[in-house]
Amino acid sequence: MGLMRKLSDSADLVNGMSQRLGIDQGARLARDPEGEARRLMQMVSRCAGCLAQGACGDLQARNDQLATCPVYCENKACFDGLTPRL
Repeated sequence: MGLMRKLSDSADLVNGMSQRLGIDQGARLARDPEGEARRLMQMVSRCAGCLAQGACGDLQARNDQLATCPVYCENKACFDGLTPRL
């Protein structure tokens, strides 16, 4: 798989996980474009190095919403810090 494809797939997984966790990335980017863009790129980079992308894609395909980020996610700590508190 080429680098650009890997990064694109990883960006899709990060975006999908954000949506399923109820995190509004668009609103976060609007508030702090530079800082949030940097944070998102770091998340995509970590995701690209993850060995569990298949499991993540399967999880997202089976669930429209998630209460928590899976423990195997390389971005779990970041998502846990962003997850809306109910």
